Amino acid sequence: MTLPSLLAVFAHPDDESLSAGGVLARHAASGARTAVVTATWAEGTHRAAEPADALRVLGAGPPRLLGYADARVPGSAPGAVGLRDAPLDESLRRLVAHIREVRPDIVVTHDGYGGLSGHPDHVHTHRVTVLAVQAAGLDRLHPDAGPAWRPRSLYLATHPDSAARTLGALLIREGRPMFSVPDEWVGATVDVRPWLDRKIEAVLAHRSEVERGALPGRLAALPRADRESVLATEWFIRHESAPLSPAPAPPGSVPPGSLPPAPASPASAAPAGTDLTV
Repeated sequence: MTLPSLLAVFAHPDDESLSAGGVLARHAASGARTAVVTATWAEGTHRAAEPADALRVLGAGPPRLLGYADARVPGSAPGAVGLRDAPLDESLRRLVAHIREVRPDIVVTHDGYGGLSGHPDHVHTHRVTVLAVQAAGLDRLHPDAGPAWRPRSLYLATHPDSAARTLGALLIREGRPMFSVPDEWVGATVDVRPWLDRKIEAVLAHRSEVERGALPGRLAALPRADRESVLATEWFIRHESAPLSPAPAPPGSVPPGSLPPAPASPASAAPAGTDLTV
């Protein structure tokens, strides 16, 4: 059965594979349209070339780059401003154009903390994406960016407190702050073990991050069992203000382990820690 179409929006190359690689692989394997927008790094730079390999593994199409500079690597987009320094309306228009082109049922991005690390680019990408999901459905905003399209739901990749206590030491360097959310905030807990080999291959496709000992490199150095324990589950908060598309939902139910469109009423959400269904 084909799952809902999905667009992932993340700050840096590798964020898509680390935070939502399993969900992307699952939806793509079902025949759903999937795509990834990366907010930073520009074409022609070394890290911008790596997502092509990662997304090929995940089945998520060619890279889509907003072209802004990484806050910590000015050379990541020569001649361009940093993501957080770009005029908000400009970055919104760029992302709205991708949303309207892909026409996803679901958009996934960072949570409000920017994930466990709290990276400022992650936080800003969250803010821009939340606004862009709303703006994409308003035909009088950015009319030159394509026909209006309203995704059915927006999910925020996160880590619950319980998982952060267990896995945080493997993911965050010692002495650095770690950001997680109360377990009851989690609306979808997705077991991605059936797609774990693809997710790991996609993470390791970000070769420059492996070589410099960033998170992909630290994961590569772990024993396989530890690496699997870190990557086998993906957690998401459903953003309650995401607009519902007037288009009807696909017929049939969504199998467990997916991210289905959000129900119209928050009261109908599944209990914390379970997958959402339609």
